[in-house]
Amino acid sequence: MTEMSPAATVAAAGTTGFKAPGTTPEKTPRGYTPGLAAVNFGVYLALLTPVLVSMAFKVEHISPEGTATANLGLIMGVGALFALIANPLAGRLSDRTTSRFGMRRPWILGGTLVGLGGFALIGVAESVWVVLIAWCLVQTSMNAVLAAANATLPDQVPVTGRGKVSGIVGLTTPLGILAGSFLVNFLSDDFARFVVPAAIATVLAVLFVLVLKDRRLDHKPAQKFTVGQFFGSFVFNPAKHPDFGWTWLTKFLVMFGYAGIATFLPFYLTEKFGLDEQTAITTILIANLASMVAMAISGPLGGVLSDKIGKRRPFVAIAGVIMVVGLVTLAFAPSIAVVLVAQAIIGFGAGSFMSVDLALATEVLPNRDDTAKDLGVLNIANALPQSIAPAIAPGIIALGATTSLGGYTVYYLFGALVSLAGAVLVYRIKGVK
Repeated sequence: MTEMSPAATVAAAGTTGFKAPGTTPEKTPRGYTPGLAAVNFGVYLALLTPVLVSMAFKVEHISPEGTATANLGLIMGVGALFALIANPLAGRLSDRTTSRFGMRRPWILGGTLVGLGGFALIGVAESVWVVLIAWCLVQTSMNAVLAAANATLPDQVPVTGRGKVSGIVGLTTPLGILAGSFLVNFLSDDFARFVVPAAIATVLAVLFVLVLKDRRLDHKPAQKFTVGQFFGSFVFNPAKHPDFGWTWLTKFLVMFGYAGIATFLPFYLTEKFGLDEQTAITTILIANLASMVAMAISGPLGGVLSDKIGKRRPFVAIAGVIMVVGLVTLAFAPSIAVVLVAQAIIGFGAGSFMSVDLALATEVLPNRDDTAKDLGVLNIANALPQSIAPAIAPGIIALGATTSLGGYTVYYLFGALVSLAGAVLVYRIKGVK
């Protein structure tokens, strides 16, 4: 029997008689769920390892003295904007892809390979501007992978099984964070810190592409994809739907406090506590472990209790206040042990907030027939702080450095104040208890 090449295998898999676009699958294909979880894990491993650890030290290695914080804020802020645009754009374009390899697989495989090249470029870069361009390329390509991979869920899984698959896939984010923090402990140079996680993501993506019985679109959609349709994915009318507007703002404010923590934690540890690079990396691993364990406890707990009591707003508000307590504790931490406690507190609040906030959001959607689009708008409230927080952080840290508190203390206190505003404003939502 002649062995098929990987390319031939991909082509053959795309021609198997899987259900056409617009039909509902009767059962989940064998191997699909672990494959989707694996590709999500790989993307988060590749993307979040730089966000949490690698990028801060890379930027520090190539920046003139005193400019690393500003450069890191620029890179992370601009890159997050590219991610914000790429995810919905790639998702919509994959819906219109007529490749003989399927609708999703070209985006998954192509995006991962482009991302691998971008990570390699960051690893060898000696210029902040090269890192910035490469990071934007990485964010664009890897978010395209996420969009296309997760768009396979309704393609492949019956409605009655999607909750289970989504729950399994949801575990890949904390697992990716922990794996990346652990992996970096054994990688001593910048190139390996960026390329090794990306290479793992590439292998997992290729395996998923090989097992995926992708949908095929035989003809282009009659309606053209317009600029207006694309930008319509990002807007809603808060005057017409005030509860949805307040939900969006609450999420944005609380996530702003959460988003700014991880990116600058390496600088905080090295500057305030005098840790060397390797010790800081190990500390971040322990901090992430503490945070993830706390999230794993509070997420299901908050969701179950809010269902049982029949109220959402108090749980969202309390979760936000818990995050505020963690941020204040982090701001004034006198030792590494207290930093770890603060991270656990923040994780406990964040886990509960994310689980209950999503349940609340589903009760205030403007149009039940446009759920995906409206949830996408809410996702902007998650993603946008990841761009704004790093962008304004250098200015706040520099201003704080002129006070007796210190730059990072002022920055974390600012994040706590913003999160507190979100916890309070949840009570402006009137349609949900």
